[in-house]
Amino acid sequence: MKPVAAHSRAARAPLATLAGRLVGPEALPRGPGQAMIAGRDWDRPRLGRTVRGVATRRATATEGSTTKEGEYNGPEPKRFAIAEGNRVAVLTAAVTTIMRFGSGALTKGYKASIDKTPEGFSGYAFVSGNGRQVNESSKVAEFPRPNQPLEIYEFEGCPFCRKAREAVSILDLDVLFYPCPKGGTTYRPKAVELGGKAQFPYLVDPNTGVSMYESDDIIKYLFDTYGDGEVPFLLSPSFLTAVSCGLAMLPRAGKGTTFAGGKAAVKPIVYWGYEGSPFCKIVRETLVELEIPHLQKSCARGSPKRQELYKYMGLFQVPFIEDPNTGVSMFESAEIIKYLRETYGAQA
Repeated sequence: MKPVAAHSRAARAPLATLAGRLVGPEALPRGPGQAMIAGRDWDRPRLGRTVRGVATRRATATEGSTTKEGEYNGPEPKRFAIAEGNRVAVLTAAVTTIMRFGSGALTKGYKASIDKTPEGFSGYAFVSGNGRQVNESSKVAEFPRPNQPLEIYEFEGCPFCRKAREAVSILDLDVLFYPCPKGGTTYRPKAVELGGKAQFPYLVDPNTGVSMYESDDIIKYLFDTYGDGEVPFLLSPSFLTAVSCGLAMLPRAGKGTTFAGGKAAVKPIVYWGYEGSPFCKIVRETLVELEIPHLQKSCARGSPKRQELYKYMGLFQVPFIEDPNTGVSMFESAEIIKYLRETYGAQA
């Protein structure tokens, strides 16, 4: 997969004009000399604070997307904001990543460089200011890419499943996750039907015809087939890996483990995120508890898909979901969780 080229300012002019008409001149893009921090707010159309749910977007669609151009209908993205009442959840979710030493937060071969900001640059950069920017890259663009998304049956509260998900993020793979919480009535029985036992994670690769249990075997298979064959130390079979994965479950014990009941989603939700993000984790817990299948567009640090999402939406921020069942798309973890529960929860 090749990184998506950044748009020029000339190409953005019509969208900038539209932004000015919709939400006023304060929505127009800022210059590259102004600070752009951590992929949350940089050189993009800013959403008007008085017009909720209106955003300009890029014309280029991505695989699995359903939202039409100009129809972003979610809440205004807010950089570094933790919704009131959500602080404990986000902080405890962050602790799980710390206890795993950040595994899953960076793509394979990640590196960062400080470069001069090209004239007229409009694209993803980790940090930018004063004519310089921090660019991120990795080796994943050199790896074989599956033609079809892999399929994994798993659930959030399983330490063995976490290892497999970390591998998915590190390799920047798109995966169709079928949540299998305890008491689940759809995908847990389906996994048993396919593999013969209720053991997770369970991988099905439609590209090769391979299916398998055992997290260590799955991880080795993924790195051999879609990587460079080298399994990172933090994912290798070892006492440290086993203990750290187990301990990482404690801060969010019981979350993403048991089926909460509700209305089935007919089509999988498109979900942009990665394993190392606490904001993504709490959304994933809800997806699992409601047994909502979701196509994960992995975008850990160094992923070319960060540029892709920027091109697609005019900014990079995760989690981001697109629901083909309702036409809704949105950023902001707290709002996403509220939406999922109201749409697919027991009271839906």
